[in-house]
Amino acid sequence: MPLLKVRSSRPLLIILALLTCFTGVVKADLTWTPQEGWHIEGGMLSGLTGTEGRDALDLMNKARQSEEGKSYRSAIKSYTKITDKFPTSIYAPEAFYRIAQIYIAEKNFYKAFDNYQAILSRYPNVKRFNLIISEEYKIASAVLDGARSRLWFGIPGFTNRERGIGFFEQIVQNAPYSDYAPLALMNVARGHEFLGNTDEAVDALDRLINSYGSSVLAPDAYLRLSKLHAQLVEGSFYDQGETKQAITYSEDFMLLFPSDAKIAEAAKNLDSMKKILAESKVKIGDFYFFKRDNYTAARVFYNEAITSYPNSDVAKSARAKLVLVDAKASKTATPSTQPAKKKLFYFF
Repeated sequence: MPLLKVRSSRPLLIILALLTCFTGVVKADLTWTPQEGWHIEGGMLSGLTGTEGRDALDLMNKARQSEEGKSYRSAIKSYTKITDKFPTSIYAPEAFYRIAQIYIAEKNFYKAFDNYQAILSRYPNVKRFNLIISEEYKIASAVLDGARSRLWFGIPGFTNRERGIGFFEQIVQNAPYSDYAPLALMNVARGHEFLGNTDEAVDALDRLINSYGSSVLAPDAYLRLSKLHAQLVEGSFYDQGETKQAITYSEDFMLLFPSDAKIAEAAKNLDSMKKILAESKVKIGDFYFFKRDNYTAARVFYNEAITSYPNSDVAKSARAKLVLVDAKASKTATPSTQPAKKKLFYFF
């Protein structure tokens, strides 16, 4: 009986890749030693057979030798051939990882991140998942803090904090259930705040407390939200929507984290915002009282000022003005005490 000849290894390659990525059936580790080069341990196959398998292994060894000799351009070229020609083999994610490591050594942070991301997007069940997320986090932190990625011939580029923010957003998408997700969102907020994008910083912190309310970062997120909304307050003469938001987050912080070390800071923020809100009510009341002689409206706003911050000097002032309103209103509303004279009609 003649031996079965396999015309192409592609079908087998695809099957092995699917098993590796989705079922975990083919478990193999690719290891490297200076003496033996690259070799597979604990698994079945590399995902390649025959000539392809030998070619891939030769390229991997050639790339690693170049890397060890610090011939980085040559190493990247060989590793890239692996990722292009043998994308479903066990060698491909390792090749991407080695390329990323080379770019890290060269301080080319953008390309390093891109290659780490290529691993996570193409091989989501890679064993190095947590390590790669950690590496991405380090890159994002460096870029956000102003590190300049090296470009051609090692020339440093410009700082690009926006790109650092984008890296952190990618980390949240990559690992939404990891401890890195709330950390990444806090850094997104920090970056936007540094750039003056207050609305975007608020959005990131809102996502943090809504999705990761039990995180150790949640108290800082609530307090930071209170301060950011306070920064948007333009004064007691303007709309008080931001003031009310700042009050809400300060009160939530004090309610949810009563033993937090920053409770006094939250109380101070709350006091400041309540004072502005009460002052706003008094000013509106003054307008109706002194400019429009509308005593009913004036009473409403003076009472709202008292309700907003009852034990404050602003409330004391509002109570005094209520007395003036009542006095003036009583004068204008006092009816005449003389009885109306009856008209007499005479007929002649």
